[in-house]
Amino acid sequence: MPARPELPERTPRGEGVPTALDGLLVVDFTRVVAGPACTQTLADFGAEVIKIENPDGGDDTRHYEHAEIGGESAAYLSLNRNKRGIALDFNNPAALDVARELIAKADVVVENFSGGVMRKFGLDYASVAPTNPRLIYCSISAYGRKGDFALRPGFDPITQAESGFMSLNGFPDSEPVRTGPPIVDMATGMSACNAILLALIARDRIGRGQQVEVALIDTAVAMTGFYGMAYLINGNNPGRFGNSPNGSPTVGIYRASDGPLYMACANDRLYRRLVTEVLERPDLVTDPEFAHRKARTANKEKLRAIIAGVFASDTLENWMAKMKRANIPVGYLRTVEEGFNAPEVRDRDRLSKIPHPTAGAVPNIESPVNMSLTPTIDPVAAPLLGQHTRDVLSKTLGYDDQRIAALAEAGAFGKAAGVSQAG
Repeated sequence: MPARPELPERTPRGEGVPTALDGLLVVDFTRVVAGPACTQTLADFGAEVIKIENPDGGDDTRHYEHAEIGGESAAYLSLNRNKRGIALDFNNPAALDVARELIAKADVVVENFSGGVMRKFGLDYASVAPTNPRLIYCSISAYGRKGDFALRPGFDPITQAESGFMSLNGFPDSEPVRTGPPIVDMATGMSACNAILLALIARDRIGRGQQVEVALIDTAVAMTGFYGMAYLINGNNPGRFGNSPNGSPTVGIYRASDGPLYMACANDRLYRRLVTEVLERPDLVTDPEFAHRKARTANKEKLRAIIAGVFASDTLENWMAKMKRANIPVGYLRTVEEGFNAPEVRDRDRLSKIPHPTAGAVPNIESPVNMSLTPTIDPVAAPLLGQHTRDVLSKTLGYDDQRIAALAEAGAFGKAAGVSQAG
């Protein structure tokens, strides 16, 4: 079994430094990827995020099998930092009352249930907005909340496949390939976070909240980017180009004598610099077959073979040094292990370890968002199932011990949860 990577303790943020979302109360009904990714960003920047889970197993990602530590999965830990977790059984009327009271106090609600679930429990926007007109209510789904497909379940790879996004990934002589990480889920979570922040700005201007919606299929379509736009312009169905967009011979993977590199010389200026200053082949500029971009595209296989032959003649480090001196966009082709231990990552303090109640400490990957005046809060590991139930009910809703005990007795926190397990 490989050794676990060594991680530093995280440096605490400065005393008295403000947060961007201090005082914002978010009630989080989401699970799996897109919704938790959205609410984790809000939590990272100071919002109080209360994650509500089913006491019977909780968020599905708790049971994903990538890796686990202290009884929690890598997937769950990666998506639920800085949240307070409570467990409520929505099949119990007393639990629904608790959920409604939390929503009545909230600035933001985020949910990503299948269509009709929140309406079934009386927790949909139409049901709760009258008691909280300033509420921002964000719904995340696969196919939207309206129309013929609103009730259809869907997941990241399904929308990658159905939108055409997947058809752009892979090599022309093989089947389409989904992305390894759930990129549509993650991008949808980012869009949901943007939508919430836009709605909060609008609330300050117009004095009321609103319902906002994001859908995986919409995100996947948008992520076809200029390939999708090109199809709309010329009607040509785009294909797959592997590691070289449009088959460009100067973008993609090449192999030095002892290892691979990835370069991206996507314009004439960079191409001239590559072949003259790095490859020392000025004839590749003057030769009519390669003098212009269209000519290079027409003769791409011939040019690629010439470039590959030159790269194979020397070591990776020598090529990297020459390309960096010439300011050519180039990078090492790294594994996750290599990338996470590279100076570009380690020198930016992207990785650390933080305390955890059952594991002692768990790894932490920093938010990619950096703000000079209102940085992220000091990270707190994702909550255990129902870890903060008593604390939230007491401090946020003002319940006394007797009421919390009555809710536990009534089964609001699940059949197995007694009073001692509700906090």
